[in-house]
Parts: sequence; C-alpha cells; structure tokens
Amino acid sequence: MILSLRAGSKAYINGAVVKVDRRVNLHLLNDVSFLLDQHVLQLDDAKTPLRQVYFAVQAALIDPAQAASAQQMAGSILLRVMRAVATPAIAMELPGVARQIEQGRYFDAMKRLRALFPAEDELLAAHAEPAKENVA
Repeated sequence: MILSLRAGSKAYINGAVVKVDRRVNLHLLNDVSFLLDQHVLQLDDAKTPLRQVYFAVQAALIDPAQAASAQQMAGSILLRVMRAVATPAIAMELPGVARQIEQGRYFDAMKRLRALFPAEDELLAAHAEPAKENVA
C-alpha cells in the first residue's frame, strides 16, 4: 500500500505519529494500522454520542498498546447509543459497527460511523429546535 502525504501532514502508523516536511509517498510493505490526519477527530469535537464512539475507536487504532481499553470504551458507549437511538438510518448500522469494533476492524468502523454523522446531526438539530422554541 502506498500512502501519499503532503508537506506538513501527519499519519498515525502502528502507534507512531509521522509528520512529513515535504510531499512523500510511503510504501507500506506489511500489514499495519494507520490513520491519516484528515480522519483524526479531536477531543473537543467529540461532542455527540457517535463522535464519542468514533473517538474511542480512533484511540484503539492510533495506540495499539491501549487498544483493548479503548475498544471496551467504544463498545460501552455504542451499547448506550444502540439502546437510545430509534432512528432507522442510524439504528440499522450500529450492530455492524459493533461487530467491526469487536473484530478489531477499527478503520472500517470509523468509516461507517463517519457516514452516520450527518444523520446524527439532523436528529440532534431536530431535538434542539423545540427546546429553542419554548425558550423564546
């Protein structure tokens, strides 16, 4: 696999953070866990339930030494989300996300979670609007 990185970008490879000072192609010759900086969610941005699951899964991917505890945290948060969400567009995807996390397929789980962010944002916005109307 070849990772193409722009100058100043970062990649997280098997727990190591690699920052490049110029455009470079990295040839990964064996199986590695990696994450590119554009897929990294900052802690301050993990404000919604699905983003919190994403952040925990991301931690498992970025730091393999802590993967077991991060995986457990992600599973715990996800279980609470699964019990609370009734929106079909989200609820139907969560069991698949849980399986991917259990199988250690963190990148696949993160990809699936990212695809759910717009539906989660819509759901949260819809629930926030009635509260705003009551305040006014």
